[in-house]
Amino acid sequence: MVKKIGISLRIETIKMYDEKRDSLSHDWIDFFEKLNFLPILIPNKLHDAKNFLNEIEIDGLILSGGDNIGDDPERDITEKKLIDFAMSKKIPILGVCRGMQVLNEYFGGKIIFNESNDHVGTNHFVEITNSKISKFTNSLKLKVNSFHHNQININILGKKLSPFAICKVDDTIEGFYHSDLPIVGVMWHPERDNSNSTQIELMKMIYCDEIWQS
Repeated sequence: MVKKIGISLRIETIKMYDEKRDSLSHDWIDFFEKLNFLPILIPNKLHDAKNFLNEIEIDGLILSGGDNIGDDPERDITEKKLIDFAMSKKIPILGVCRGMQVLNEYFGGKIIFNESNDHVGTNHFVEITNSKISKFTNSLKLKVNSFHHNQININILGKKLSPFAICKVDDTIEGFYHSDLPIVGVMWHPERDNSNSTQIELMKMIYCDEIWQS
């Protein structure tokens, strides 16, 4: 059966038409097709997000990237509701870049702003520190893309979140998982590297029931 994966959307203000729009990069749709997942786009203006999610019966949730927390309260509120719902149903959650930051704050953590461009528009290696995940990458190192100024380190990591990917250059956390729930965050964008078989295997792992039962 094809898994239905809900994904949150960024909000863009279109000045020409004086209106706000929800949007999602085409990269995600390409990536979903390679994974054989069915994308369910979740609007930010739903009055009853819980009922919407109950009706569509998603198998997983992605908190997508783009923008900073606080840029648009409607998105912040919607994504909190999505996390609440997924946790109540034990539905796997993946947070990507901003999405990882949202998860960290949800569990009481913080983010710091790095004024340099060390993690912007570049690729770098991360060290995989979790054996369960390293078997999917077939390596203790993984080369990832990077498009973020905001960072997380061990001192500001949320409760019950454990790192599995570390950038050793500055000891920032590039990937974490929740100790009790099927929740994962990554700071890179797997959808922008959708020809990479390792990224595809990691995504499959996150939505594989067996991984959370072992």
